[in-house]
Amino acid sequence: MSHLIDRRLQGKNKSAVNRERFLRRYKSQIKDAVGRAIKGRSITDIESGEKVSIPVKDVGEPSFGHAHGGVWETISPGNQEYQKGDQLNRPKGGSGAGRGKAGNSDQMTEDDFIFELSREEFMNYFFEDLELPHMVKTQLTATTEFKNQRAGYNISGTPSNIHVLRSLRGALGRRIAVGGNSRKRLAEAEEELQALLDKPVPDLEDSILVAELRKLIHHLHTRLAAIPYIDPFDLRYSNRIKVPKPMTQAVMFCIMDVSGSMDETRKDTAKRFFILLYLFLKRVYDKIEVVFIRHHTAASEVDEEEFFHSRESGGTVVSSALHLLDKIIDERYGAGSWNSYVAQASDGDNWDNDSVLCRQLLTNTIMPKVQYYTYVEITDGPPQNLWEQYSQVPDHHPHFAMQKIVTPADIYPVFRELFKKQAKS
Repeated sequence: MSHLIDRRLQGKNKSAVNRERFLRRYKSQIKDAVGRAIKGRSITDIESGEKVSIPVKDVGEPSFGHAHGGVWETISPGNQEYQKGDQLNRPKGGSGAGRGKAGNSDQMTEDDFIFELSREEFMNYFFEDLELPHMVKTQLTATTEFKNQRAGYNISGTPSNIHVLRSLRGALGRRIAVGGNSRKRLAEAEEELQALLDKPVPDLEDSILVAELRKLIHHLHTRLAAIPYIDPFDLRYSNRIKVPKPMTQAVMFCIMDVSGSMDETRKDTAKRFFILLYLFLKRVYDKIEVVFIRHHTAASEVDEEEFFHSRESGGTVVSSALHLLDKIIDERYGAGSWNSYVAQASDGDNWDNDSVLCRQLLTNTIMPKVQYYTYVEITDGPPQNLWEQYSQVPDHHPHFAMQKIVTPADIYPVFRELFKKQAKS
């Protein structure tokens, strides 16, 4: 008989393949759990992981055992009752000896199987039905971006990074420091020699002194000439380090029509669009705030829970939300240090005379104060009167965009169209 021993080293992610296989096998249960998490989770908390609970009956695995079939023999201690050839009845199955109190039910239950999705796994399931390409999934789940920045000088590096000016400056300083005493002594010796040479009748002692001074001067010149013009010690190299990109701050305004025609399905579609917009802006700005504005005939600033789940409804006057938006920008975000983005979601139905007022407010008041304004109309019918008025705004302000969403599958294509890179003029 031969035995195979696997001596391959196991890495720290040795269970990653098993985890991926598990996620593929129970994909439907995990997607249901992610869908429930999206409905009950805040927009600003969408990026964290999620605990998923799967009924234990769904994760049962087949097991193998040794059955006591056929003819088999046993030896029991203290056999005073049976003889060879006697037939024994099989023992009945027993029950465990637990410490809990006995119950009157004969049904046996087991706890659900609970595991936790990582941030990247949760985001992949979130984007899956939005038909995101894999490259965009990776970008939206990536870490902080960095850029190269100068950070002084190093004494080592590649020849292409040598800083010539800094190296020559260091070499000059070294030559001055090393030859300072020699130059000072050389100047003194030359003055003494000149003084002796200026005497009209030098004696023997002066002649000996002159010879010594000339010898000293020659030695000092040789010593100074031996100082290298530039030494490897003088070389300085430009140093660059990676630092996080400098971020600024932004505010995202979520405006949603909550009139009677906006049912829960349309609100859920709007929330998914707002989540995608938040994730996109979160990659660009270090600090971002979210302001929720809901409106029917009147507008109010609310928290996210009331924004999506309040049952209050009524008619539709969109201009009330635009007036409130303009007021909030002036009072809290109008100092020039905030980049304001607005995303408005509606089914497009509005009081006729109010749609004209909305267009005027956008064109004359709001658009000059914001970086970008997006309007998405969530409806499967023809464009409404609000769409017709809004379609005139881009003629005056190119940073206003509008798209129509019919089904949840349209969310990402619409988002990509709204935020695609513009051609440089």
